[in-house]
Amino acid sequence: MRISTSMMVGAALVALTGCNKKTGENDAASQVEANAENRAENVTAAANNEAANIMNHAENQAAAVKNEGQNEASAIKNSAENKADAMKNSSKASENKSK
Repeated sequence: MRISTSMMVGAALVALTGCNKKTGENDAASQVEANAENRAENVTAAANNEAANIMNHAENQAAAVKNEGQNEASAIKNSAENKADAMKNSSKASENKSK
């Protein structure tokens, strides 16, 4: 009995040691997996931020071009209105002289 009890205890210790080793390996594997997931999430977040920055920059540039075009159009319109007013005033002045 003593031999079989000793052998059983020995076998249990060997099995327990094997379990502990596997648990350590599992923990290490879980840690590697968690680190990889964190790195992947960080890369995704950085890419999303960069994409948002590019979009915002493009939108700002588009708005600047649009504003520049509107300002130029307004300047042309104002110039034309001023010339038209000057021509009207000149015409009125000529009419007044002839009366």
